[in-house]
Amino acid sequence: MDELVYCSFCGRASDSVTAMIAGPDAYICDRCIDDASAIIHQDKVPQKRPSEPKPVFNKLSPLQLKKALDEHVIGQDRAKKALAVAVYNHYKRIESEGFLHQYQEVEIEKSNILLLGPTGTGKTLLAKTLAKIIDVPFCIADATALTEAGYVGDDVESILFHLLQAADFDVNRAEYGIVYLDEMDKIARRGDNASITRDVSGEGVQQALLKILEGTIAGIPPKGGRKHPEQNLISMDTKNILFICGGAFSGLEELVAKRLSFSQIGFSGERNNIQLDKKDPSIFSHVIQDDLLKFGLIPELIGRVPVLTSLDGHSPTALRRILTEPRNAITKQYQKLFAMDNIKLEFDDKALDAIVEKARQMGTGARGLRAVVENMMLDIMFNLTAESNVRYCCITEDAIKKGSPPLLEEMKRKRA
Repeated sequence: MDELVYCSFCGRASDSVTAMIAGPDAYICDRCIDDASAIIHQDKVPQKRPSEPKPVFNKLSPLQLKKALDEHVIGQDRAKKALAVAVYNHYKRIESEGFLHQYQEVEIEKSNILLLGPTGTGKTLLAKTLAKIIDVPFCIADATALTEAGYVGDDVESILFHLLQAADFDVNRAEYGIVYLDEMDKIARRGDNASITRDVSGEGVQQALLKILEGTIAGIPPKGGRKHPEQNLISMDTKNILFICGGAFSGLEELVAKRLSFSQIGFSGERNNIQLDKKDPSIFSHVIQDDLLKFGLIPELIGRVPVLTSLDGHSPTALRRILTEPRNAITKQYQKLFAMDNIKLEFDDKALDAIVEKARQMGTGARGLRAVVENMMLDIMFNLTAESNVRYCCITEDAIKKGSPPLLEEMKRKRA
């Protein structure tokens, strides 16, 4: 007769369970093993409760939104107005549920936004600043990393996981956030010609984006990455998530210029009175949905981003203002860094013009300003940290163009 043993966890006897596993000085029954396994594999990410209230947003009018944007972004008034109205209507649509009983049967649809413009014009900064003003979760996703389901790369649901991270895994709050989807032009169709290889990052990604742009219950892996059948997914409703898509759309200006320069009348092509150079900085303001269709976006995707607005290339005057006026201007950032070392930093007017001139030659918009200033300030900051007696530094035109030393406190006294 076998001697009875007892589970060290629950105390059950060996004759009351199916199996008993023995250790050096302990026993565990099959029931405790099943319970422990269930605890380990359960989803620890909190799920949204149906009774959770809507998050509170900063209720600002379009005029107030544009005024707040003016503090961070120079110019681009047309894009600011379009974004301010679209964002205001979006969150007013969310809060309107349950109000206006005479319009209960009218359902306001979501209006996603598409920003067009050259690199360095402020597309990402506008979206990021808007989310900060309204105080909602915000994330930036790169469309170039997305591929069709089943291929190496990120699924479109990975975009929502980044938004969930920005909301500290509060599903309810994430469902009212803003997603900036960058590099939208990179997922355009490569052409109508058939290919022996499949374009898994082009039209297929556009098709996959349709549902989450319009509004659907998406399943998100709790740890990001790709899905697999044994994974417990987090459900997120995307109907109240505002998607702001952006891209440089290099080559689109040629389609616009061709469309505006020619019109087909009868059997012969006659030139319109509109003469627009493809290098005109305002050419993206003439883009219509048909141009995007010819560029390679599918009609279904174009229909889900009805708000179409453009950002113009910066003029020399605008670049000069970007250097000094915004709240986070690059010159103000360096003045703060120098002030932490008890050094007063100033930029000569001619030095600012020289920075703008160099940045324009780079052709990267406002990003070129930071590149020029960073490169010029490297040696200056390296040398000044060793000179504790310096309390004043003035960046001159020669410091930008010729790499000459800046005007320091001692040199200023000698010239006086």
